[in-house]
Amino acid sequence: MPHTHAQLDPQARLDLAQAVVAAKTRKDLTWQELADATGLSEAFVTAALLGQHALPADAARTLAERLDLDAEAERLLQTIPLRGSLPGGVPTDPTIYRFHEMLQVYGTTLKALIHEKFGDGIISAVNFRLDVKKVADPEGGTRAVITLDGKYLPAEPF
Repeated sequence: MPHTHAQLDPQARLDLAQAVVAAKTRKDLTWQELADATGLSEAFVTAALLGQHALPADAARTLAERLDLDAEAERLLQTIPLRGSLPGGVPTDPTIYRFHEMLQVYGTTLKALIHEKFGDGIISAVNFRLDVKKVADPEGGTRAVITLDGKYLPAEPF
């Protein structure tokens, strides 16, 4: 069984993420094309390449080859990262800020509905699936449909 290692330096994964984005851009690849090479989901592979997940060895090898990354980068892609991609405070990037805004407006609503339907507990971000789709808006233009699909984990007395 291969060893599992934790990465304790968030800067190492940030530096690797920057190298990944540079290689992806240079090679004119999409996140979906990179994911397709691994057989894993687009959201998982994108998050992993941006430093938020560890990749299985075969996926790390495939992506390192596809992006012309060295053996050290391939190993680093397999380490469990120190997660969290946003600095403290309110995000300033407009796309990320809108998610902050959505949670500011609908966070208590989501909490109330989740607890009413499921009871006391949380939605897992570990046993989790994410999907982003672009769909036509019947009123014109396009809409973003974002699916957050997490396993419900009840709070248990002990």
